[in-house]
Amino acid sequence: MAATRNPLIGLLLGAEEDWPRAFEQILGLVGPLKVGGESVDITSERLRISPFDLTDPVKPGLVIDRLAYWYYHPREWLKKAALMNDTYLLNSPFTFQSMEKHSAYCAMLRLGMKIPKTVLVPYKNPVDNVRWAYTSAKYNDRFDLDAIAEEVGYPMYMKPFDGGGWRGVSRVEDQAGLHRSYDESGEMLMHLQATVDYDKFARALSIGPETIVMDFRPEQPMHNRYAVSYDFLSPQAGWEAETVSKVVNAFFAWEFNSAEMLIAGDEVHPIDYANACPDVAVTSLHYYFPWAITALVRWSVFALATNRPATVDLETRKYYEIADDESLDYQAKMQAYRKLADDHFDTERYWEFCHDHLAHLPEAVLEWVDSDRFDKILLDTVRSTYPAHEHEKFLAHFRGLVGLWVKDQKSLTGGPSDTPVREAASEASS
Repeated sequence: MAATRNPLIGLLLGAEEDWPRAFEQILGLVGPLKVGGESVDITSERLRISPFDLTDPVKPGLVIDRLAYWYYHPREWLKKAALMNDTYLLNSPFTFQSMEKHSAYCAMLRLGMKIPKTVLVPYKNPVDNVRWAYTSAKYNDRFDLDAIAEEVGYPMYMKPFDGGGWRGVSRVEDQAGLHRSYDESGEMLMHLQATVDYDKFARALSIGPETIVMDFRPEQPMHNRYAVSYDFLSPQAGWEAETVSKVVNAFFAWEFNSAEMLIAGDEVHPIDYANACPDVAVTSLHYYFPWAITALVRWSVFALATNRPATVDLETRKYYEIADDESLDYQAKMQAYRKLADDHFDTERYWEFCHDHLAHLPEAVLEWVDSDRFDKILLDTVRSTYPAHEHEKFLAHFRGLVGLWVKDQKSLTGGPSDTPVREAASEASS
């Protein structure tokens, strides 16, 4: 008789309810798997916050974290779990604490990516510290904010160096706007970042080796920001946008992250790609929601079923060796980075695992999305998100978009796809 193993996925959650319910129900569709002579039956549990001894055992073999970026107590528990218990974490709390937006810009600039010109300026109002006045008087250089802005170029964006869900972000059109935004920044440390004349704003969501690049419209209300569009980028820009997201994640040991990019023709300019808690709400992703949660289940199951080793190490030198190779042009470097990312995520082995053990999942998810069980999640989410007089409007909106996904999946030759755009992904680099 085959040995039985029962790995546990821990969900460390904030206020979300829609995607955790979807995750739990899709995980229930996986069923026991026969992997390497073992019967593997994976379940999940919502984690609660409690005092912990640093030597306490940790039950989950893998944790999906949606809380620790903002709260220190669960962050330190995750660090303990990684260092003491070899718990597999989809996003490293170490790099998300230390590699905020600023560090992420620096690292990808080092790799030669097309980050818009970015300047860090001192605090408008420094944080309270008794030494500050003396240090500032003795060592701080005076600077001309207007001259810096002229060098960056109008219009530009002023935004906090450490991000935070559009906190403190402002578009600066002129000198008056520059000083107004800087005065309002208070104790936030700010970047000035040039903008780009772009054709499309793209947001890529990456989960393990899977990535989908979406047509994102940040000026729209959240329920309407993601357009259902597959052909909005050229093959080269689509490949490069996908590559940027994958390389960022492999570089920083992030496996559940989103990246925002400005696209001008074939040129891809990453502007925001350190997102510890990417948007996976059904009320924003809608059409793409089934793929996102299925990919999250697939990657979690793969990691636990194959005993993918947990690590807190980074291998940045491999990337820098490519970056410093003067014989390689930009495209060749991006291809080499992509190869490192695919190796990091065991991409080929992952898709083989999905083919061998999870081939039933796309059909099962399609049936589930087309059922009352999914509609109940949608109904509850709309009722908890919008005022009563808007319930019917938003239910119709989201049911229509999810219904379009169901229709598209049913129309695919050979049955539902593992991801809506995988078949169309372009290897434009080859």
